[in-house]
Amino acid sequence: MLRTEDGVRIDAAHTPSTHSGLGIVVAHGFTGSWRDPATRRIAHVLSGYGGVIAFDFRGHGRSGGESTVGDKEILDIDAAVRHARVIGCSKVAVVGFSMGAAVAVRHAGLLGGIDAVVSVSGPARWHYRGTKPMRQVHWAIERPIGRWAARVAKRTRIARGEWDPIPVPPHEAAALISPTPLLIVHGDADAFFPLEHAHQLYAGAREPKKLWIERGYGHAESAATPELIRRIGKWISTNLF
Repeated sequence: MLRTEDGVRIDAAHTPSTHSGLGIVVAHGFTGSWRDPATRRIAHVLSGYGGVIAFDFRGHGRSGGESTVGDKEILDIDAAVRHARVIGCSKVAVVGFSMGAAVAVRHAGLLGGIDAVVSVSGPARWHYRGTKPMRQVHWAIERPIGRWAARVAKRTRIARGEWDPIPVPPHEAAALISPTPLLIVHGDADAFFPLEHAHQLYAGAREPKKLWIERGYGHAESAATPELIRRIGKWISTNLF
């Protein structure tokens, strides 16, 4: 159990690795959990490259607090990064998926303190409703019955009310990440966020940056193959060692 700077308890798990020195923080998507089978498979593959710290964002699973859907969650990632340093990781990378990708980019740009960041299937901007899945997500966030359904069906507790102020969007935070290496991964079959989001993130970022457009890849953790995760692990290792 970790604790954020604003006092929220964060449920987390550490998967050790024979490759000492590198810590990889895995940040799941909205309504996800480190306990989900897809996220656990990702952690297992990445443990071939470094120790993995996976956690539940605030308002998700066994973590405390309520989800702010990408705003205060940067403090959750920061707690995991601090823990990686405490247990002896000299280099720390963050790999985020969907909402977790937006938070990873915002954390890297606004708080820093990491050595590499990977955004997988992440949005570039807020309030996007251009796809049916994202309209369903907004229904869950904005309506009382939607928040009730998310709490009952997905164990996700969503804070009521609008952001005030509106957080820095990912494409603007991306400009602040340099000189930390940034990898943007996006599928051309993503049903949530079309490729324009990946291109907007990439355009907003400064070097060093890399963009992978994956043919046939859908969205986030559930569509990520072991081969793709291994490539991400190799990219992290190549850039940090």
